[in-house]
Amino acid sequence: MAKSSEQKEPVKPMRFRDTLSSVLMAALGVQSNKARQRDFSQGKPSHFILLGIGFTLTFVLVVLGVVKLVLSLSGA
Repeated sequence: MAKSSEQKEPVKPMRFRDTLSSVLMAALGVQSNKARQRDFSQGKPSHFILLGIGFTLTFVLVVLGVVKLVLSLSGA
């Protein structure tokens, strides 16, 4: 039997790696339309929010560490 056009395959939840990749690509501003559509149809908003906050905190801490390192090496 052929599947009718109304039947859809069950939506699989996104894996952690896929969610992390989407967050990183979105942060860089290079996310494709296909990935964006997948995120909205399969992803959970809470996962994107938590990973986004985690990425932002990590980014700020890395920048702060680099600034402190440069200032300490410059003798300021």
